[in-house]
Amino acid sequence: MAGLLACSTAMAQSTKVLTAEKSNDYGLVYSLPTTALEVEVTASHQVGKKGPYYLYAKKSIGTDKAIAEDFEKWEITEVKVRPYGVPDSGTQYLMQLRPGALTSITVDPNGMLLAINKDIEAKPATKSGDNASAENVKWPTGNEYLDFVDEDFVASKSSAKQAQLLAESLMEVREAKLALTRGTADAMPADGKQMELMLASLGQQEAALNAAFTGTVTTEIVRRKFNFVPDGDGKQILFRMSDFAGFVDAEDLSGDPVYIQIETLNEASIPVDAKGEPKKLPKNAVIYNIPGSAQVTISTLGKNLFDKEIQLSQRGMTFGLDPALFTDKKEPSFAVFDPVTGALLEIGSAVGR
Repeated sequence: MAGLLACSTAMAQSTKVLTAEKSNDYGLVYSLPTTALEVEVTASHQVGKKGPYYLYAKKSIGTDKAIAEDFEKWEITEVKVRPYGVPDSGTQYLMQLRPGALTSITVDPNGMLLAINKDIEAKPATKSGDNASAENVKWPTGNEYLDFVDEDFVASKSSAKQAQLLAESLMEVREAKLALTRGTADAMPADGKQMELMLASLGQQEAALNAAFTGTVTTEIVRRKFNFVPDGDGKQILFRMSDFAGFVDAEDLSGDPVYIQIETLNEASIPVDAKGEPKKLPKNAVIYNIPGSAQVTISTLGKNLFDKEIQLSQRGMTFGLDPALFTDKKEPSFAVFDPVTGALLEIGSAVGR
């Protein structure tokens, strides 16, 4: 059927305006969307490494807040859900027109109906499949302190002696920082920029020497997107989250399951007229969707991460508009449809537009 379509105008490189022509037998073919969900999950990946001299932290630098065991932890911090439309490839609709009709329809690149008698741009498409992104994080090696040790440290074979030397170096660095900030250092910087560089260098040394005792905790933020098309009501595993591997497939039992649950709230019904009577489907109607809604819940380990009512075309029904609204030569109407659900968003006079 798509081969019969004639494209007269391209809109924003993403939409097509179709007009009735002899080449398509004066029939405009379009599809309606099925509502899909893009689930964007943000997770915090935390890695803790013990310092090589953690056993001497209390004695050498006076703290008992030292990491004693390496650890790795993943935690979901945010979940966003964005509905979008995908074409219902199994069903197409025909708007049959007469020769000379000036009626046009605007469709997206997949042939989904966006508007009648009105040019409109399509919203940015969502890529199919999932994808991941992570911040660029500099992971410590745990040996950064070696850049700031002297010959006595290298020559020492005793870990207790090495810890003592590191603690002394750490104290010297802290005293040097304090002297700079107080303006009592033997060699004060010439200007503010040099002061900034000297303090940054001392801060780097202090952090590396301190980490040799207390260890390091590094955190990266990882985001991953999943695409899901709701079918019937129910609950299923969207993916799993492992403390060691992070995001893993739903079938990978190394992780805790993260569920997505769909529960129908409202199913669409036939529109009624002014008397409250169900409207009749017009002859040769221009078909559109009346969506219903469902509660979409994403959870793990008994905790809800996302819980919101979302309109879905799948929970609705199709109805139709009288095609005469759009073919009237004196006062044709225009209509705009939701690319996510196929619902009628706006209808009005196309005269003067």
